[in-house]
Amino acid sequence: MMLLLFLSFLIGVFFWYLPLFQQNERMRKQTHLLDGKIKREEQVNRQLEAAINNLRNDPKTVERMVREKMGYAKPGETVIYFEPPKESPFLPLR
Repeated sequence: MMLLLFLSFLIGVFFWYLPLFQQNERMRKQTHLLDGKIKREEQVNRQLEAAINNLRNDPKTVERMVREKMGYAKPGETVIYFEPPKESPFLPLR
């Protein structure tokens, strides 16, 4: 009889704490996902900091950016722009 009472007590405690176990597991998964997001954002942050550092300290980087974005050229140079190909209505789409 005591064994049955003890087993019923253990089962009762298990079901009493079951929602806490489930909540703990959900929180661990969420923490894992957020840690992954933090690592990705830290990597993006490092890349942006490197780009900012290059723009502040490297004149070649600034020159390249001005040439690419604004189409500037040195005196005597010719800038050539390429247009993307236009879609033809007669070519089949894939």
